[in-house]
Amino acid sequence: MATTSDAQDAVDSGRRAALVATSVAGGAGALAVATPFVASFTPSERAKAAGAPVEVDLSGIAPGAMKTVEWRGKPVWILRRTPEMIAAVTKTNDRVADPESRRTAYPTPEYARNELRSIKPEFLVTVGICTHLGCSPVGPFAAGMNPTLGDDMGFLCPCHGSTFDLAGRVFQNKPAPDNLEVPPHKYLSDTLLLVGEDGKA
Repeated sequence: MATTSDAQDAVDSGRRAALVATSVAGGAGALAVATPFVASFTPSERAKAAGAPVEVDLSGIAPGAMKTVEWRGKPVWILRRTPEMIAAVTKTNDRVADPESRRTAYPTPEYARNELRSIKPEFLVTVGICTHLGCSPVGPFAAGMNPTLGDDMGFLCPCHGSTFDLAGRVFQNKPAPDNLEVPPHKYLSDTLLLVGEDGKA
């Protein structure tokens, strides 16, 4: 015959079992809720891709042509300059605001802190966003093809009239405070460019 003590033990045992089951279920539920919450702190695949370096095949860019790729949500221009375009840059040195890219609002990598703002004279690699208010410049324009640029070759920001030469240097007395940004980049081969990494970043 069951005693009061036995009955109490059965009730306590039942309570313990219910408590354990509830704790296990609650823990599993908390884990299920926490997993997507914690996962939200890790970057998405799209975000990783947006910030990752971008490889660009240069072989398909004809002389005088420009290719645009996206890096970190920004348009990056790769302009293959002709000898005429390179010569045009050297003629603007006394009319651009920062010919040696010394300003620091958009620091220029040391390897691009030269007249052509490039590693290889043939290729200009720059972010296609005006340093004034973030508008999108257009171009490149040949000499005499745009009244704002006049006889100069270069880019024009139609929003507020800033103009840039074919090295991305802003002309004097324009709203843009700085030259176009040069992103970190390096050449993996003669025809393969990596935008977003330069071995120093």
